[in-house]
Amino acid sequence: MGKLRSLSGLQPTGPLHIGNYFGAVRQHVALQDRAEGIYFVADYHSMTSLRRAARRREFVRDLALDYLASGLDPARSILYRQSDLPETTELTWLLSTVTPMGLLQRAHSYKDKLAAGQSPGHGLFSYPVLMAADILQYNPDIVPVGQDQKQHLEMTRDMANHFNHAYGAEVFRLPEPYVLPDVAVVPGVDGRKMSKSYDNALRMFWPPAKLRKAVMAIVTDSTPVADPKNTEQALFRLWALFATAAEREEMFARAARGGLGYGEVKRDLAERICTYFGEMSARRAELAARPDDVEDVLREGARRARALMQPVLAAAREAAGLGPPAPAQRTKR
Repeated sequence: MGKLRSLSGLQPTGPLHIGNYFGAVRQHVALQDRAEGIYFVADYHSMTSLRRAARRREFVRDLALDYLASGLDPARSILYRQSDLPETTELTWLLSTVTPMGLLQRAHSYKDKLAAGQSPGHGLFSYPVLMAADILQYNPDIVPVGQDQKQHLEMTRDMANHFNHAYGAEVFRLPEPYVLPDVAVVPGVDGRKMSKSYDNALRMFWPPAKLRKAVMAIVTDSTPVADPKNTEQALFRLWALFATAAEREEMFARAARGGLGYGEVKRDLAERICTYFGEMSARRAELAARPDDVEDVLREGARRARALMQPVLAAAREAAGLGPPAPAQRTKR
């Protein structure tokens, strides 16, 4: 049996932060050893919130650089820009025609973004259909997801079932969720979940001086140095990401005894982050100096992705009666 086929994408809404890395990118890189990985920069999806064209192109480049610097190997995986496959939007329409309104109204992400004040445009409402097209066009075996993303895949499976049932053809395979192992919910500098939208992120590839300044600003409680510390705070949870089990045990024991200052932990965390991402940062700088090479990776990725998705789109069009009839049907007539 060959490798499983895996599919995932990230929106280009700014450079990656360490929450993106520990929550997804690290696992995507690790999956290359056991799955045929297809990864895309979701610039169509970014259009629901980002209106500046030049910034979108900048963020696409940044995300591609971040992925490649983190170890994604274009010889083993496919990396492409979503808008380089406009065929995806055709499949989005095919799926839209069989998707119940109620299914889209139940989307947690839509409700969350409305609650956060985002304008309820059609793109925001219907983006799960585009997401389903992203997935189903490759008939992947698995889709890497975190626990909070499982609803997206459930909706995708529902849309595939609706289309298959409507046209009496098993066009789409129902992908299985692959719940990413060792996924950390990474806190931001203010204690909330690290997010670009909260402006509380630590970027993977910030210059050391900027990173150290941001780390020193991590919010902590006002416990005096001499007293025991609560290690559930964001500072200790961030520090633990970069420590071994033995180091965590020792640090948490010191925190429980008292006498440990937050400044010491912050300085150590900053050095650990700089060291952890040091080689990746150097690799990113080398790639950034060769922008044509990065474009070549995205262009070749789109070519390979198109070759995989065309048979699926052709089967969906045939099942729905779009375009001229297949040669066999013309012969029967």
